[in-house]
Amino acid sequence: MKIWKKWAVTLGLVLTTTLVATAPTQAASTHNVTDLTGKTVQIPKKVTRVADLWHANNQVVLLLNGQKKLVATTDTIKQMPWFTKVFPAIKTVTSPFSGDDLQTEELLKLKPDVVLTADAAQAEQATKAGIPAVNLMYQNFAGLKKSVKVTAQVLDGKAPSIAKTYTKELNGNINYVANHLKKTTKKPKVLHIVNSQDLLKVDGRDTIVNEWIKLSGGQNALTAKGNMIAVTAEQVVAANPDVIIVGSTTSKAALKTLRADSRFANLKAVKAGRVYGNPQGTFAWDRYSAEESLQVLWAAKKLHPTQFKSLNMTEKTQQFYLKYYHYNLSKAAANRILAGEKPATD
Repeated sequence: MKIWKKWAVTLGLVLTTTLVATAPTQAASTHNVTDLTGKTVQIPKKVTRVADLWHANNQVVLLLNGQKKLVATTDTIKQMPWFTKVFPAIKTVTSPFSGDDLQTEELLKLKPDVVLTADAAQAEQATKAGIPAVNLMYQNFAGLKKSVKVTAQVLDGKAPSIAKTYTKELNGNINYVANHLKKTTKKPKVLHIVNSQDLLKVDGRDTIVNEWIKLSGGQNALTAKGNMIAVTAEQVVAANPDVIIVGSTTSKAALKTLRADSRFANLKAVKAGRVYGNPQGTFAWDRYSAEESLQVLWAAKKLHPTQFKSLNMTEKTQQFYLKYYHYNLSKAAANRILAGEKPATD
C-alpha cells in the first residue's frame, strides 16, 4: 500500500510539473483580439498567413506593411488599378470565391492563420471550418480607426506602431481642417452620388460619407439616411446642391455626364462646374478607405478653396504613398489619383 501511495504521489508531481510547464507555452502561442462586433477571437500569436476577404481591408493590410502575408484576397481588389500598381504581387494571390460565394474548400487549401472579413456569414463559415475570423466592418471614422488598430493587432510586428502613426495623422488632418474653418459659417450643400451609372443612387446621412462631408465643412444636400440609397430626380432638384461629388469616375466624366442630363443640367453645382469625381487610390477615398485621411483634406479644399489655398493635395498624396506604401508616386500620378483617373499606361 505504501508503495502504491508513493507511486501515486510521484505521478501527481510529474503531471503537475508537466501542466505547469506546458500551460505558459500554450498561452504564449495564441492571443485574443476583439473584433468590431465586440466578439473575442483567439488567434495565433504569430500570424504569417492572412486571408483578407474584404476588399477595403486589403488596403489597410498594405498600409500596415503586411501585404506579403496575404494568401487569399478578393477579385475586386485584384482589379483595383492603383492597388496593383503599388503592389503588383496581389494579382497572384488566390481569390477563393465563386461569384460572391466563399469556397470553404479552396480557403482551407491556403492554410490561413486567420480570416479578415466584413461579412458575418463569411466569419461564421470560416469559424465552422476551424479558422479564426475577425469581423472589421464599420460605418464611421471611429470604426475606421478601430479597424486599423485591430488589423494591426492581428498582423503584429511593426503593424501596431504604424497604426498609431496613421491614427495620429488622421486626427491631425481632421484638426487641421477644423482649425482652418473656425471663422467659416457657410456650409455648402454637398450631394454624393455613388457612381455615374446611376445618378439617383446617393449616400445619405448616418454614413461615413456624411461624416467626411461634415468634417470638411459641408452639409449633406439630402436629409435621407443610409448608404447607396435610391432617390428621385425631384428630390435632387429640390436640394439643388452647391457641390456634387461622384464616386468611381473622373472629374471630367462626372461633369460631362451631369451636363448632358436634362434633369440636372440646371443645378447650381453643374452650372458652376463644381462637379468632381472622387479620388481613387489603392482604394476609393470616399468609403471604407484608409485614404479617408486624404479625403478630408481634399473635400475641404473643394468646398472651401479660399481657406485651403495653400494646401497642396498633390504633395500630400505623394507623402502618404511614400510614408505608408513605400511607393514613390510622381506628381503626374498623384494628380491622376486626385482626378479619379487610372494609372497612365506605360
